[in-house]
Amino acid sequence: MKSKLSLLFLLIVLFSACQQNNSVEGPAVKKGMVKVTILYPNSEGKTFDMDYYSTKHMPMIGTLLGDSLKLIKIDKGIAAGAPDTPVPYLAIGYLYFESVSAFKNSFGPHAEKIRGDVKNYTNIQPVVLISEVLQ
Repeated sequence: MKSKLSLLFLLIVLFSACQQNNSVEGPAVKKGMVKVTILYPNSEGKTFDMDYYSTKHMPMIGTLLGDSLKLIKIDKGIAAGAPDTPVPYLAIGYLYFESVSAFKNSFGPHAEKIRGDVKNYTNIQPVVLISEVLQ
C-alpha cells in the first residue's frame, strides 16, 4: 500500500510539473491573441534562404515592431503528408500580437521596409493569414 501511495504521489508531481512548464520559449500564447501567419508556398523554381530569414529578416521585424510584437515563431517545411510529394510550404512565419489594432499600428509604418527585404531571402510571393488564437 505504501508503494502505491508513493507511486501515486510521484505521478501527481510529474503531471503537475508538465502542466506548469508547457512553454519554454518566452511569453505564452493566449486565447484571443492575434496570429499573423506568413506562408511561403513551394513550387518549381522557388527558393528560400532560411538562414537569412531566421537571422536577419525576422529579428529586423522584431526590432521594428517593438513591444507590440509578443512572439515570433518560424517553421521550416520538411515533408508533405503524402509520400513522394513535394513539401507544400518551404517556410511559415508566425507573429503574435494582443490585437488586430496592435498589429496594424506597429506594422503599418514599417510595411515598405519589411516588404522590401523579402527579395533578400526568397522569390516567393508570401501568403498572409490573420487569425484569432482560440486555444
